[in-house]
Amino acid sequence: MTYDNLLTHTEEGVCTITINRPSKLNALNRKTISELHKAFKEANEDAACKVIIVTGTGEKAFVAGADISEFADFSVSQGEQLAAEGQAKLFDFVAHLETPVIAAVNGFALGGGLELAMAAHFRVASDNAKMGLPETSLGVIPGYGGTQRLPQLVGKGRAFEMIMTAQMVDATQALQYGLVNHVVAQEELLDFTVALAKKIMKNSSVAIAAAIEAVNAGFEDGENGYEEEITQFGKCFGTADFQEGTQAFLEKRKANFPGQ
Repeated sequence: MTYDNLLTHTEEGVCTITINRPSKLNALNRKTISELHKAFKEANEDAACKVIIVTGTGEKAFVAGADISEFADFSVSQGEQLAAEGQAKLFDFVAHLETPVIAAVNGFALGGGLELAMAAHFRVASDNAKMGLPETSLGVIPGYGGTQRLPQLVGKGRAFEMIMTAQMVDATQALQYGLVNHVVAQEELLDFTVALAKKIMKNSSVAIAAAIEAVNAGFEDGENGYEEEITQFGKCFGTADFQEGTQAFLEKRKANFPGQ
């Protein structure tokens, strides 16, 4: 599928989705959010895609925030609708995909950009990356899951400080906080992230999807993560991947998972 604001590419099981609005520092407008939903859905349904990487065009910005001009004059009800639709269409959608999603943060990840990165299953940052939730400086709060996912990743106190001060953290601080898993040189970012994706691809895609369900359940109201783990653990025993994995172990060979 062709997109106006995205570039997509699949090679050797890795689908890369690149937000391509360099003149706007890859800011998220409603059209880009809609296109991202379609691109992630398409990748998740593509049997050839085993891992998804999301990144931004250029070396300046992953996503430098939302396109403020689109909602500057919104009413209360319109603001609520904006957040609800955005969370459902993109941010929660990404967090619950069966296919692993890695955010390759290449520069500024602010506001909705950081929220998108946090919705991914984990993050790798370039050494020039800067991250923050500056919404309180505009008289609003993060609306795409930022007030929930940031405390889960960095702790309540640090999340409050980042949100209340509206200040950015650099890549080194982000690594120290646990906001990103790795920091690498800008020119090594995609190669490093693809290498991580290939390590993931060696394992059972069915088991990884089950792990995503179980981990997510532990962070959701009304869900019992331990019970979901038991359920997903049991389901694995009925899969072809489990049969292959256990047989390969007993036969002292590498597993060739069918993904079923």
